[in-house]
Amino acid sequence: MAKPHRPLLSAVYKGVLPSSRSEVAIKRVSHGSRQGMREFIAEIVSLGRLRHRNLVQLLGYCRRQGELLLVYDYMPNGSLEKFLHDQAKPTLDWATRFRIIKGVASGLLYLHEDWEQVVIHRDIKASNVLLDNDLNGRLGDFGLARLYDHRTDPQTTHVVGTMGYLAPELARTGKATTITDVFAFGAYLLEVACGRRPVDPTAHEEQLVLLDWVVEKWRKGSILETRDPRLGEEYVVEEVELVLKLGLLCSHPLPTARPSMRQVVRHLEGHAPLPELSPAYLSFSLLALLHKEGFDDHIMSCPSSSVATASVLSGGR
Repeated sequence: MAKPHRPLLSAVYKGVLPSSRSEVAIKRVSHGSRQGMREFIAEIVSLGRLRHRNLVQLLGYCRRQGELLLVYDYMPNGSLEKFLHDQAKPTLDWATRFRIIKGVASGLLYLHEDWEQVVIHRDIKASNVLLDNDLNGRLGDFGLARLYDHRTDPQTTHVVGTMGYLAPELARTGKATTITDVFAFGAYLLEVACGRRPVDPTAHEEQLVLLDWVVEKWRKGSILETRDPRLGEEYVVEEVELVLKLGLLCSHPLPTARPSMRQVVRHLEGHAPLPELSPAYLSFSLLALLHKEGFDDHIMSCPSSSVATASVLSGGR
């Protein structure tokens, strides 16, 4: 049964490099296992070679006793999540949102297919999309979720991610893949277009799970009604429809029906038409599927939990 798990990240600081006077963000990571920390540092060194304009650059690290300090480029505009859900922040117009969506898609494609090895992000969400001075989106925290893999209980799979972004099959298989990343990217697409969190316990029952609500509106032929009302009438109908339908396709209940990130980028750039959604979606409910796969009601009431833990016997069930 899936249950929330305490996150490892303890703090984020702002700093200045004395040599260049450049502003940086510093994340402090704690871990109880020395072996796990050693393995994680080896991966961090590798990830430091990643170079893409839509990824937050890892500049370096410092190990101190049981802690690890990770130094990243500083993103002055903070996270996309704040712009979507903090009423004190100005509303992002559609052109900016669409540019951020395409940028993050490009960064994720690089992680999945265009670097020297496959990098699975595992925790794609609006709070991990950071905005630079020009409000360009950069995907951050890639690779950090790997630290959870170095815990010692062989009978427990630590399903890393945030509810609403977690692919249903993760509770059964415990295996993160590029396709589970695509599911999370689909939830992110819907969040940006609708201005709503993937799971909102305070919403009306039919709107509790954003994906289910958008599916229902699509079934009724009124999918545009799910767009963020703060956009007013200042949006491109074709682009909003594309993002909403692509979000549904990426978050398809069947992993084999989800597109690759290369296909996603082609759709977003207008280089390939979006396929019609399957009629199987008509009876699809993410909430019911999550229950079937082993996630309990408690996790649905705590969507901000950054990690779920699913007990999975070796070889699945």
